[in-house]
Order: sequence, then C-alpha cells, then structure tokens
Amino acid sequence: MKVLITGGAGFLGQRLARELLARGSLKDEHGKSQAITELVLLDVVHGSDFGDSRVRTEVGDIAERSVLERMIDDRTSAIFHLAAIVSGQAEADFDLGMRINLDASRLLLETCRQRGHAPRVVFTSSVAVYGGDLPEVVQDDTALNPQSSYGAQKAIAELLLNDYTRRGFVDGRVLRLPTISVRPGKPNAAASSFASGIIREPLNGEAAVCPVAGATRLWLLSPRKAIESLIAGLEIDSAALGNQRVLNLPGISVSVDEMVAALREVAGEEAAKRIVWQPDARVEKIVGSWPGQWDCSRAERLGLTGDHSFADVIRGYIADEGIQIRG
Repeated sequence: MKVLITGGAGFLGQRLARELLARGSLKDEHGKSQAITELVLLDVVHGSDFGDSRVRTEVGDIAERSVLERMIDDRTSAIFHLAAIVSGQAEADFDLGMRINLDASRLLLETCRQRGHAPRVVFTSSVAVYGGDLPEVVQDDTALNPQSSYGAQKAIAELLLNDYTRRGFVDGRVLRLPTISVRPGKPNAAASSFASGIIREPLNGEAAVCPVAGATRLWLLSPRKAIESLIAGLEIDSAALGNQRVLNLPGISVSVDEMVAALREVAGEEAAKRIVWQPDARVEKIVGSWPGQWDCSRAERLGLTGDHSFADVIRGYIADEGIQIRG
C-alpha cells in the first residue's frame, strides 16, 4: 500500500509517519490489513526520512498541479491531507490561505479524480468552521458559520470532499480536529498557539503569555489522541459513514483557568506563576468564535475516543518529550 501525507514535515505529519511505520499496515476498503510499502511525505521543507526504505520525502508546493501529479498515482491507496496555513496566518495573508487551504485542496481532489481509482482521503478540518451564535453544545447538524478566513476555507474544502466522495472520485472522510495541545517546539502563527504555550513554556522554566481571559473555553485533544484518531478515521468502513463524511472528534472541553489548574496540579505552583496574562483583542475575537464543547456521540459510536483529562494530557506530553520539570 502506498500512503501520502501532505504536510509531512510538520508536527502531526512526522508523528503520523512514525506511527504508521511502527504499525506497518493499514486496513483497506475491504477491512483487510495491507502492508505499507511506500510512505510519501510531501511538504515545502524537507522532513525526516526516518532511515527507512519505505519512506520518500518530497519538497514541493502542494498548490502546483505538477507536484501533486508526481505524488499521486494509481498505487496511492491512502492520503492524509494535513497541509494547511494556520488560522492566524490565514487571517493575516488572505491570498496565501486561499491558495493552500482551499485551492490546493481542490487540486488534490481533482488529481485523485483524474487517476480514477478513488483513494481514501482523510482531510483535517477545524473547530473554526463554526462561529457566531452557537448552542452550548455543538451538534452534528449545527450550521457552519465561520468567523475567520481560515474557518471559511476549511468549511468549503469539507463540502468539496463530501461532493467528490458522493461522485465516487474519492473515499473521503473529514475529521474536525479540536485544538491540539500540548504541541512541542516553538509558538506558531495559529490563534490557538497559546493553548500549548501556556503549558510548554512554564514546564521549560520560561514565561508564557496568555492572550485570552481565563473563562475562555477550548475544545482540546492531545497529540497522542490526534494521531490515533487520524489512523482510525482512515480505517472506518465507508458503509458506516454513509453520505455524511464529517466527524467531530472527541476531545476535552476545558477553560483556560482549568488548564492552568491542571498545570498547577501536575507541575506545581511555580510553573503556574510563569503565565503572564496579556489580553489580545485579535486573538480573543478569533478564539472566542469557536465552540467550546461538541456532541461527539457519532464519532464515539464509530470507535474514536478523546483524552480523559487535561492533567493526563500534560502528563503524556511530559512523558513523550522527556521533560524535566523545572522548579
């Protein structure tokens, strides 16, 4: 089986690649395990090749037709489409967000249609497709009403994937990811970057700025569970999905104050004191438009699960990254 990961040099792309290589196989459309014989990692920068003969790293612009035509052939059975311009950057640079989040997604689907063999495609979407006057708990049938360019781009791409699936061009599934926390590394341009920073930096003995009020509620998922969900989402039987290809992934509904309390529980008072509260109206406007709690019963019926608690998310991050808590 040949597998393609767009955004393959990114945080989730690299973790997903590592997990796929460890598993060695994926279920096909008949539910049978097929060995992964080739794993293509496409990104605008060069990622790790893992020292594994099954891995091929490719550098290229996903919005270029010639690049996708080289990456996707009639042997490509599974595609994880993770490449995206993050929320804050898409808001700041409208043209770039449209080119990568929407135009490139359409081009990827068109390339699959031209190949004619309907590969499975997992598209990662976002809480940002919702917004406006939301119910306390977002339901599967809650109307999409994005309040950012990023959310609009993701929502349009969701509809495209559903229609390409209806027409038999791909076997698609959309996974709406909660905000991923805790991410290692440096802050990025995502409006939700603080959701990792207010945990990551204090654990490293550094100050972290929180740009939103403590009562702000987020829908979060750990990196561990995100990777587990991506793979499980690809392997779900098409008949079980039917004509509704979008899944709201299980996560944890937690306020920023509750996140800080979990940090205090796991790492102590000194870590929590390293958070500096500096409101940022731009970030508050974007993040405040996102839902804080979803009804994920459909995803759970299909076997997908979220994290138990945010304190457990922090403990998992410490274990995965080998963090030595600094007093």
